[in-house]
Amino acid sequence: MLLTGYAKAHGIGATSLRYFNVGGARERFGERHAVETHLIPNVLMVPAGGRQAMSIFGDDYPTADGTAVRDYLHVVDLGRAHLLALESSVPDEHRVFNLGSGTGYSVTQVLDACREVTGHAIPAQVEPRRPGDPATLVASSARAATELGWRPELSLHDIVADAWRFMQSHA
Repeated sequence: MLLTGYAKAHGIGATSLRYFNVGGARERFGERHAVETHLIPNVLMVPAGGRQAMSIFGDDYPTADGTAVRDYLHVVDLGRAHLLALESSVPDEHRVFNLGSGTGYSVTQVLDACREVTGHAIPAQVEPRRPGDPATLVASSARAATELGWRPELSLHDIVADAWRFMQSHA
C-alpha cells in the first residue's frame, strides 16, 4: 500500500515481484548460504558429500505422491522478469506480479530430478510434517504473462542441472 501511494503521489512507476522457490545458477553465481534452507541445494549436498541423507517432511499430504508440492523458478527466468518489469514500469502505478512456473513439483519429484542429474542414489528418510506447511503452493503467473510478456523458459531439470554444476565447480 505504501508503494502504491508513493507511486501515485510522486508520479513514479513501482513493481513488486513475488517469486516462489528460485534455484539454478550460472557460471559465477549460485546459492552458497552459511545455513542452507532451500530444498534443491540441500538435496544436492548429499551426492556432494555434505550430508548423509535427505529428510522428507511428511508423506501424507493430499498430493499425488503424498509429499508437499512447491513451484520452482530458474534464477535466469527471474532475471528476465526483473528486466521486463523495469522496462514496462508505468508512472503513477504500482503493479504486483507473481512469478513461478505455474507447475508444482513434489518433494519426491525434486529428489528424482536430483538423482537423475547427479547419477547418485540419494537416500531419503520420511520425518513428520513440519507445523504449518501447506500441501501445495503454486504460483499463477498469468498477469506477468499478459502484462509483461513473461513466461518461464527453464525447467526443473535445468534448475537442478545448473545448481549441480555450480556446486561442483565451487566446492
